[in-house]
Amino acid sequence: MGSEAPTKKSGFARLALIASSTDRAQAAAEALSGSCDWVPLAEADAAVVLGGDGFMLETMHRMIDADMLRPVYGLNLGTVGFLMNTYTNGRGLLQRIERARAIAVSPLRMEAVAQDGRTRDFYAINEVSLLRETRQTAKIEISVNERVRIAELAADGVLLATPVGSTAYNYSASGPILPLDSQMLALTPISPFRPRRWKGAILPDRSRVTFRVLEPNKRPVSVVADQKELRNVAEVRLRIDRDRTLTLLFDPGHALDERIVAEQFAC
Repeated sequence: MGSEAPTKKSGFARLALIASSTDRAQAAAEALSGSCDWVPLAEADAAVVLGGDGFMLETMHRMIDADMLRPVYGLNLGTVGFLMNTYTNGRGLLQRIERARAIAVSPLRMEAVAQDGRTRDFYAINEVSLLRETRQTAKIEISVNERVRIAELAADGVLLATPVGSTAYNYSASGPILPLDSQMLALTPISPFRPRRWKGAILPDRSRVTFRVLEPNKRPVSVVADQKELRNVAEVRLRIDRDRTLTLLFDPGHALDERIVAEQFAC
């Protein structure tokens, strides 16, 4: 889920600086070291993140796990930088943060049950995907709000994506791009074989989605929540968790919602 929220100049008096381990990010961190009285994340009102999209996701996950949900302003020192702002050698950084637009992002909460009965909880900002582990096609039952909608999906897998993640793996799997304020989720099959005509669904983000793996011993399936994987799953339950809402800060005119709209016209 995503929505616009106004930033307050007085709300970001203390900033933390978080940089990836790449040479470019470390050099940028050194260049920015004297531009602000940086504080540890636990003491900060917001964080400046140096790196690429992968490092931004990693940082946001660490914030969720530590229950330190600080607004984050990313500077792109990676490749695509979909979740980041343009790095300009640190010039006017504090003024840019003060003028930034805030986008609220709520993650998916995943409860996965393994074949041995163990249960694991993960969060996903982009998507949760189920994938076959062997040459055998996965067979998965799909329920929405405790009602079976697909009794048996035969496919390489299936995924549930947030609007933030709708332009990532979901889009590569021919899923729809969702505007940030759509309050929707994309349910998308991965290389489906049966039902042959089913292309997926767009669901309200209040929906509860359950995947149950059929014939798990013969057709083992793994689940991936962004960057975390659990193998040999039996069942996966998903819902949006608004208690873990994160805030991304973007320069005016370069916000994530505009980028998502622009992606729909990319050729």
